[in-house]
Amino acid sequence: MSNNNTLPPQHQTHQPGDEHEMNPQPDYAPRYPGSGRLEGKVAVITGGDSGIGRATAILYAREGASVAFLYKDEEKDAAETERLVREEGGEVFSMAGDVGDRKLTERFIETVIERFGRLDVLVNNAGEQHYQEELTDISDEQLHRTYQTNIFGMFHITRAALPHLKSGAAIICTTSITAYKGKETLMDYASTKGAILAFVRAHSGNLASKGIRVNGVAPGPIWTPLIPASFPADTVAQFGKGTPLGRPGQPNEVAPSMLFLACEDSSYMTGQVLHPNGGTLVGG
Repeated sequence: MSNNNTLPPQHQTHQPGDEHEMNPQPDYAPRYPGSGRLEGKVAVITGGDSGIGRATAILYAREGASVAFLYKDEEKDAAETERLVREEGGEVFSMAGDVGDRKLTERFIETVIERFGRLDVLVNNAGEQHYQEELTDISDEQLHRTYQTNIFGMFHITRAALPHLKSGAAIICTTSITAYKGKETLMDYASTKGAILAFVRAHSGNLASKGIRVNGVAPGPIWTPLIPASFPADTVAQFGKGTPLGRPGQPNEVAPSMLFLACEDSSYMTGQVLHPNGGTLVGG
């Protein structure tokens, strides 16, 4: 970022965006040495090719996990994430496809089990959003697409993963500050993030007796490919300035929350949400 905490104006036409085209590049690298907190575990991450998903994949690998991630079609970003995970010493597998496609998510989980033999952590992170100033500008196609990715995809892959999750496993869902505060230009997206919050609270109670924890992370403005792929260039230039910390967050400032909820450090937490959002106070 520049000295006045603004970003270069930029826009991408491809959803959910390409990390290699961003300026500046997001910070994804873990900040500290690993301590084996996920040693021997297998983690699945949707939207793992870039942004928060990439940072989480790399951090999990540093902590000893094998990582499998699903991504839409961003081949260059996915290949780079694979390289970075291997650089940390982790085994990695990725598959391209639409998380909203039930059959594909089922095939992905089956392949993960065939390859790694187990599943310990599921991170529901894939998402899409579309800037619209009026509700009447949200087409049926956009509405269905947003829910297909953000809600149905989460249901499909969680349902496919559940038979393979044992006591001690963790499910983590990426919700958003918009679930608590709304966002006037992201009405359909914000409503899906509210649904994810409700899912975390409901599903955590459903799985508590089985020893499977379900928690969420609600990031504030984070510098990921979804931002230039969603907003007009002039809006991107001011992204994150309204937070108390006065800047957007970086993916490697969210990944530690994903790690905490995946490992035994959070063994007495379920149905909860962490808020790496730059200091904005939210309730509920």
